Amino acid sequence: MAASCRALSRVVGVSPGPAGRRAHSEAGGHVKAEYDAVVIGAGHNGLVAAAYLQRLGVNTVVFERRHVIGGAAVTEEIIPGFKFSRASYLLSLLRPQIYTELELKKHGLRLHLRNPHSFTPMLEEGTGSKVPRSLLLGKDMAENQKQIAQFSQKDAQAFPRYEEFMSRLVLAIDPLLDAAPVDMAAFQHDSLLQRLKALSTLKPLLKAGRILGAQLPQYYQVLTAPITKVLDQWFESEPLKATLATDAVIGAMTSPHTPGSGYVLLHHVMGGLEGRQGAWAYVQGGMGALSDAIASSATVHGASIFTEKTVAKVQVNREGRVQGVVLQDGLEVRSKVVLSSAPPQVTFLKLTPQEWLPEAFIERIAQLDTQSPVTKINVAVDKLPNFLAAPNSPRGQPLPHHQCSIHLNCENTLLLHQAFEDAKGGLPSHRPMIELCIPSSLDPTLAPPGCHVISLFTQYTPYTLAGGKIWDEQERNAYADNVFDCIEAYAPGFKGSVVGRDILTPPDLERVFGLPGGNIFHCAMCLDQLYFARPAPLHSGYRSPLWGLYLCGSGAHPGTHSHPRSMT
Repeated sequence: MAASCRALSRVVGVSPGPAGRRAHSEAGGHVKAEYDAVVIGAGHNGLVAAAYLQRLGVNTVVFERRHVIGGAAVTEEIIPGFKFSRASYLLSLLRPQIYTELELKKHGLRLHLRNPHSFTPMLEEGTGSKVPRSLLLGKDMAENQKQIAQFSQKDAQAFPRYEEFMSRLVLAIDPLLDAAPVDMAAFQHDSLLQRLKALSTLKPLLKAGRILGAQLPQYYQVLTAPITKVLDQWFESEPLKATLATDAVIGAMTSPHTPGSGYVLLHHVMGGLEGRQGAWAYVQGGMGALSDAIASSATVHGASIFTEKTVAKVQVNREGRVQGVVLQDGLEVRSKVVLSSAPPQVTFLKLTPQEWLPEAFIERIAQLDTQSPVTKINVAVDKLPNFLAAPNSPRGQPLPHHQCSIHLNCENTLLLHQAFEDAKGGLPSHRPMIELCIPSSLDPTLAPPGCHVISLFTQYTPYTLAGGKIWDEQERNAYADNVFDCIEAYAPGFKGSVVGRDILTPPDLERVFGLPGGNIFHCAMCLDQLYFARPAPLHSGYRSPLWGLYLCGSGAHPGTHSHPRSMT
């Protein structure tokens, strides 16, 4: 990110200099007629880009259409007294150098790391007075093995080897997230000097190959095969396989049987926080506090951030170079470069004059897969869920499993596949996959005393319903009621504890947060839309067909992420 922004600072013709004065970030502030750089969208990705540019002396302004900054990483008090991370709800995939270089801790970012981090309760009938089994996983390998041994001694012995195998793949692939993709066009068309320079883009790939060594074929399978095939080679117990498989399908309209689902799992184990690989955390004050910290890092150096300022158009001069933007209120703002953290479809199909883009490129962007299975439900409750598999303490205080990602309807991978099949037929899943998180179990500032906020990340729900139905209030509530019935089976009394709820189906996620199709990644994380094919082949990363227009969002490579769960 820093290297990319240094290159941009050369484009706009400035040299790194001392920090400017702190700028205001409010809707009613004064917008100047000209800046060095305009950033479209104050999601966390756009804010990161602005913070780096401003630190390099590039006079930068950010325009956000909503009343609040953060994009999907926001905290909103939808129900009085209850503060929700309304879309994104967990932090992990934010790159560690961003955390350090932007001094986010200095700017108020506080994290609640989770250990244990995963809890999968079982629905087991005929056990009499016996407590149903559950699978609790954390960073203690010996304790993990003890938990897994309830279901399979063989799997308990294999689990450390599996973790080591995946850690090696993360070590090889993780640096690629920060590197520009291989410049294939330079090898084909540029001068000899440019071709030699392009060789440097091969270094991360060659390094990854050296790390993986003779096991490269096995690792290739992880990236391309269905996750069920990968997990079947390691384990026999369904609760463990299904728990691990949730990371391969979460946020994606894919089944565990879909080829390439293994990469999505890898993407979700590549994160880390405060030196802990694979760690996930709740942000103190909700995900909006992350966005506030990044914004503070930008504005303290002089960046300007304006809310309720919708960009209507990217302006292009007669020579085909970007020269600024036009806001919805008609105000023209000139700049040397424009960075868009909006999805590629919005950037290129709605904001950019089509006459300046190649027809083939427009077609590719229009054909991007943006399918999303996600309905996010935010719930206010007046007491903690009491799971049959892990009864609450007499005083009702949070127990270790309450801080976890709690996986429901995840006893076996067949359940996940059946939920997917329902959605492919245009129906909300009969038994949806549910990831239930209770951030107030570690951060009591989010809810009134004794109460809690619950995040339900559920799938699969199609964007378009079968039979001509639409996602109206009746359909939303019918689906949410079904989700609550499922939770009630694991934690009797849950429904009676509900104070209020906020239901966001795929069309709602698109309408509120601007996510195409409701997709938390802006476009699907499938193999044909990654690396140099993100968002489209030959136009990946920050190289758009229009001079001076750059992508800086989740739909580009490289990008910064906070997770699907993170809704980037």
